[in-house]
Amino acid sequence: MRITPASELENRCRRLQQYMTGEGLDAILIVQNADLFYFAGTIQSGILYVPPEGEPLYMVRKDFQRAGTESGLPRIARISSFKDIPSLLADYGYPQPERIGMELDVLPVSLYERYRKLFPRSECGDASPLIRKVRMIKSEYEIGLIRKAADQVDKICQRAREVIREGMSDLELAAELEFTIRKEGHQGLLRMRAFNGELFYAHVISGADSAAPSYMDTPLGGMGLTPAFGQGAGHRKIGREEPIIVDFAGCCDGYMADQTRVFAIGGISDRLRKGYDDMLLVQERMVALVLERPVWGDIYDECLALAVRLGYGDYFMGYSGAQVSFIGHGIGIEIDEYPFLARGFTDMRLEPGMVFAFEPKVVFPGEGAVGVENTFHLSCDGLIQLTHTDQNLQIL
Repeated sequence: MRITPASELENRCRRLQQYMTGEGLDAILIVQNADLFYFAGTIQSGILYVPPEGEPLYMVRKDFQRAGTESGLPRIARISSFKDIPSLLADYGYPQPERIGMELDVLPVSLYERYRKLFPRSECGDASPLIRKVRMIKSEYEIGLIRKAADQVDKICQRAREVIREGMSDLELAAELEFTIRKEGHQGLLRMRAFNGELFYAHVISGADSAAPSYMDTPLGGMGLTPAFGQGAGHRKIGREEPIIVDFAGCCDGYMADQTRVFAIGGISDRLRKGYDDMLLVQERMVALVLERPVWGDIYDECLALAVRLGYGDYFMGYSGAQVSFIGHGIGIEIDEYPFLARGFTDMRLEPGMVFAFEPKVVFPGEGAVGVENTFHLSCDGLIQLTHTDQNLQIL
């Protein structure tokens, strides 16, 4: 089991404290699993209290012993109930905070109200943007884990070439690939920050099902097995000369790499083939733009304009009426991290250290979808593609 180095945790908390000072926050309370893992190195049930300077305090309800084993933080204390928190903070010498930041984008209202009662004289604000800004700049340690996740998705594409056959169902193919990547150490769950954002390993969908929209804010959805989880692989049988989408996120020690590749038995129609080649052109345009480090929304606007010029105004990132307004997303511990390469994001620029997935796709209703997705790292030396499976259309 890999333990997050204490130096990583220390650096992350220090960067968060710098943002806190700029916003005038006296404390930040962190309770969401992804954020806990990032700042504490574990998701044992508790509250991480981050002051504007000095050491944070991780107050653990369950399991205290395991938290001490998994977290490299120097201050870890046991609590039995929420009521213990104010007195424990006083014991450690933390002053009563006047302004507290919390993860208001994900914190349930009932839990928020409980914290408000613990600090009745404190003003509460949203710390989520600060947390996400810290998390969007990846360290070399994090890049190393994302590279290992990229190796996982390369192996499942190798396996896909071996097992895809006419007449097997999307579900059978998904199960084969999930088995493969699970043995490579995938945790079996993909975290999303968005409310009701639920993902298993990936989407494996073929033919007309690959063009089926879903409730998810994604260009491709799939019918799934049941309305209870209406996305991804279903019972449809794979046929010849139709696209087979293998959209997988590898995951190594919590960190993900997102990749999509398209397979087909015998070939695909000229329209789908041209659509695939044109999505590679859109990706090339993104690569050229990113080096200028524009604001996030400019990438989306420029690539959308290119897709429209190529004739995909009604089919780009979904078909008309079901299109999404993004073309890429940050990725790390969650699959929807900063930066958002999306419409309207004009306040923040691309910066070295960011990692994002870029996924230009076209969707033709009743026929199928094609496109590509890769994970990239914007380094000080340029843009580096971390996913490395051959991105040519895979004709079997």
